[in-house]
Amino acid sequence: MSDTELLTLFREGDNPRYAFDLIVRTYGERLYWHIRKMVVSHDDANDILQNCLVKAWNGLPRFREESKLFTWLYRIATNEVITFLKKQRTYLFQSLSNVTRQLSETLHSDPLFSGDAIQTKLQKAILLLPNRQRQVFNMRYFDELKYEEISEILGTTVGSLKASYHHAVEKIEEYMKQNV
Repeated sequence: MSDTELLTLFREGDNPRYAFDLIVRTYGERLYWHIRKMVVSHDDANDILQNCLVKAWNGLPRFREESKLFTWLYRIATNEVITFLKKQRTYLFQSLSNVTRQLSETLHSDPLFSGDAIQTKLQKAILLLPNRQRQVFNMRYFDELKYEEISEILGTTVGSLKASYHHAVEKIEEYMKQNV
């Protein structure tokens, strides 16, 4: 179903919960993997996804369709990840580098991660990126979003996104060379 059909079913249908379930089926897995790439832990990703879906459910009646439904959901998910990482850093009284190190250790201990050595090294390199560069890299490289879509999600210019992506790629390449 198209976004318009899903939203019409949600707003005008007899069963908005069914319509919302269709929205979750359509976009839930993509949202989960977007979140998971940022927080690494399966349990944390599930918790954040649930928070995201609760906010979407509460906000959907007011959704004005100024952007695509997926873009709107993606923005909610991104904001939830940022909030989670800030709380985690504050709660643990750790610097960002300590949180990054903790995420890296979680990557190794996660039974759901089955990557080979190169994938593990790539994920470690990504975790070392500043949050904004990590978000932009993940959205562009893994999720294959266009810069215009990322711009809507993150509320920034296409030019700054291209610069962030370029810097992220350079840092990842440097990490990969140094950690042969």
